[in-house]
Amino acid sequence: MSSGQLAAEPSDFVVRDPEARRRLGTTLIALVILWPLLQLAEFRPAVLFEAGNLKVMTGFLAGFFPPERGPEFLGLLFKATLETLAIATAGIALALLIAVPLAIIGTRALSISSIGPGPDRWRGNVVRVACRALLTVLRAIPEIVWALMFVRVLGLGPAAGVLALAITYGGMLGKVYTEILESTDTRPARALLQGGSGRITALVYGLIPNAAQELTSYTVYRWECAVRASVIMGFVGAGGLGQLMDQSMKMLNGGEASAILLMFLALVVLADALSSALRKALA
Repeated sequence: MSSGQLAAEPSDFVVRDPEARRRLGTTLIALVILWPLLQLAEFRPAVLFEAGNLKVMTGFLAGFFPPERGPEFLGLLFKATLETLAIATAGIALALLIAVPLAIIGTRALSISSIGPGPDRWRGNVVRVACRALLTVLRAIPEIVWALMFVRVLGLGPAAGVLALAITYGGMLGKVYTEILESTDTRPARALLQGGSGRITALVYGLIPNAAQELTSYTVYRWECAVRASVIMGFVGAGGLGQLMDQSMKMLNGGEASAILLMFLALVVLADALSSALRKALA
């Protein structure tokens, strides 16, 4: 066999993707669906690069430097940061009081009534459906809406933010806890239930050992989200960094705003480090 034939052989074995046409078709369908949605949302990124808009944005961003370093403002920033952490932590703690019982009731793997035929089987199904419906209602209403309502009832301050986070995040945590517990290996829990153990025993010894890392990681992630949400709720008077940011933006003080953003970035980094440390501890 000649060297020319050997050189030509690789072209005979061109690798073709058998899914290429399907992927191309899916991409085209997605673009056809996405385009009218972008038009409806008035998505026009080219507007950002118009000369007048670029000048406005450049002037706005230039006001953010340097960040404010005055001792009086740093004292206010430190106090608002502690308030934001308190809102997020207290809100998540109350959310856990809502989420954990509802997740235990709503998890099929912990259903005692589903073990074998029995007269209470349909009651257990009704309770689980009602529990999941309640979780849906809790997480369907955004926390900012709850914050607006509680600010009217309780007045300005962090209490409104804590209650708003507790209700919405209680529904979110409960829903995801249920899915995590049902996606892990449920055979140990079922064996414990069939042996006469209660729900809590089956949960602690049958499900949590396999799901502890994922449950912890998601809880810390939700705490990080609660920190961000508490900042947003501060714009409606729920206290914390958001309220301080609202005041700085209204006064057109970019230096104070950039200092607040840097502190917020530090809180997100702290949440990531905490999540990583907890995952390693549970490994």
